[in-house]
Amino acid sequence: MRYYFHVRTHDGLALDPEGAEFETLQAACDEAFQAAREILADRLLRGEVIDGEVFEITLENGEIAKTVPFRDVVRFDEAPRLYRKSE
Repeated sequence: MRYYFHVRTHDGLALDPEGAEFETLQAACDEAFQAAREILADRLLRGEVIDGEVFEITLENGEIAKTVPFRDVVRFDEAPRLYRKSE
C-alpha cells in the first residue's frame, strides 16, 4: 500500500507528493519514526528550534492513518511503548 508522509508544522502542511510503498501501516510508522529522528538530529546539530512537527501518514485517498509527533521519537529514559522490543 502507498503511504504519504506529510509534515504538519505551526505554519501549515508540507505535502509529500510521492509517498512510498509499505507492506503494513506499522512499517510506514517505523519509517516515519526513523525519519523524524534523522530530521531532529540534523536540526540539533544546526542549533535550530525543535517544536511541534508531526508526520501525518495518509492513505492515497487522503485519510490520515496515523500521526507521529517528532517529539515522541526523542528518548529521555525509556523507549516509547509502541517501539519497545519484546523480550
